Amino acid sequence: MRTISMIDIAGGIVVVAILALAPVLIASSYLTGVLTVCVIYGIWASSWDFMSGLTGRENFGHSLFIGAGAYTAGFLATVWFANPWYSLPMAVVIAVLFSVLVGFPTLRLRGPYFALAMLSASAILQRLCLIFWEYTGGEEGLYGLDPLMTSPLHYYWFVLAILVVTVIVLTLLAHSHWGLLLRAIRGDEATCQAAGINVTFYKIASLMISAAFAGLGGALYAHYQLQVSPPLFSVVVSITVIIMVYVGGIGSIYGAAVAAILLTLLTEMLRGFGEYRLWIYTLTLIFILFFLPNGLIAPLWRRMTERFR
Repeated sequence: MRTISMIDIAGGIVVVAILALAPVLIASSYLTGVLTVCVIYGIWASSWDFMSGLTGRENFGHSLFIGAGAYTAGFLATVWFANPWYSLPMAVVIAVLFSVLVGFPTLRLRGPYFALAMLSASAILQRLCLIFWEYTGGEEGLYGLDPLMTSPLHYYWFVLAILVVTVIVLTLLAHSHWGLLLRAIRGDEATCQAAGINVTFYKIASLMISAAFAGLGGALYAHYQLQVSPPLFSVVVSITVIIMVYVGGIGSIYGAAVAAILLTLLTEMLRGFGEYRLWIYTLTLIFILFFLPNGLIAPLWRRMTERFR
């Protein structure tokens, strides 16, 4: 397992400084909005990478936690008219609750059943949002959420700070004894069980941590958009996050966050290509995933910094 070095810390500081100063130097409200979405995707991607990237148990329903956090913020704002800041801790609690309800019975299964169960759970929640439209707003969703901050720039800096904390916490966990056990489970789960390790506990606990940050990101997204809707539970959101993680380098945490930011920026930069935008984006992803199966961001950073170690 690769250790964290001073060059890694310095590189992280430079990236964060660039992200923090970019909207100030360019002074564009549009860029600030795009970067806010980029950073939120970074939170979602790094949270997925912690559990699935380290244990090898792919979660095809990460949108379940994202949507749960977003709708928690929506209900608190439109039904109970609570202080919008309360939605952040409540989103974490609800997302963790969903992770226990779904993960406890399914993480004991072998093969693809966990991935299929998570995919089904997110699809069921999306459908329930449409069935109980009187409470959820149906296809239109819930509107009228209050912003956490009146200044878009200040909110962007706040979300960026959340991303930094997320990456630091998850990276430290990944490089601790906990992360070593998760990687051991990925390598040979049967041997870990034979050695007396409570594999189910570690998998569920890592899913709870992953869900907590995903739910937090969902609430942040809801307060940025000032509305929530059923597509947040869609498989498209989950697959998008998974692709970002694989481009960043699975199991790296920081690579997933950087890839999420770059790929989200890429989609905005390609708007000028009109109907060819999706073609170019898809071909770019295919090229990266086919020729760089280990990812782009994390492996590239490792090669660049080898001479300094």
